[in-house]
Amino acid sequence: MGKGITKERIVAAALELLNDKGMDALTVRALATRLGVQAPALYWHVRNKQELLDEMSTFVMRRVTDALSAVPPDAGWRANLADYGHILRAEYLGYRDGARIFSGTRLSDPDVVKAKETWLARFIEAGFTLADADDALDVVTAFVVGYVIEEQERAQSDETAPGRYSLAERDAWLGEGADLVKAAGRLRDDHDTRFERHLDVVLDGLAARQQR
Repeated sequence: MGKGITKERIVAAALELLNDKGMDALTVRALATRLGVQAPALYWHVRNKQELLDEMSTFVMRRVTDALSAVPPDAGWRANLADYGHILRAEYLGYRDGARIFSGTRLSDPDVVKAKETWLARFIEAGFTLADADDALDVVTAFVVGYVIEEQERAQSDETAPGRYSLAERDAWLGEGADLVKAAGRLRDDHDTRFERHLDVVLDGLAARQQR
């Protein structure tokens, strides 16, 4: 076992590597090099890249859970879900490819998983069935993951290929016609404003489902 190597050090170094190089460069071998050890030393703690991603995702979700513990229940389910979406997005944006590391992972800390109990109970008290409460959390999670993946991919593309998403170039490429498509493209404002608007659409849908 590598001297002084702990799971906490591995996850911290993995997040640093993620920020420096991105998801595709995150390998056990590259991580071992950063820690100054041979790759087999890491296998005492993470057996493969998927387990490494599980641990990284758990670290991020532990931060989300800690932040959620301060959200007051008396604001109502809609405000609570909005807070969840905001907190989740903020944590993902804290790391390069932050949303991508979450996809397909399995949380490794039972306390993080059990923290969901309070939120399920909160929504059931507000009139949700257990299935609807669980769906509400999953739908908001899926929306945030997808939104931030696109948000981060575009931001990174702007760094490496400025003008890739130029509306003027796109309009010229489209040529004559498609006036509504062109106008719709110009309605796209900053990511924060769009996130709020899209999250409202999701929450409106959940509210309509509750009113059936």
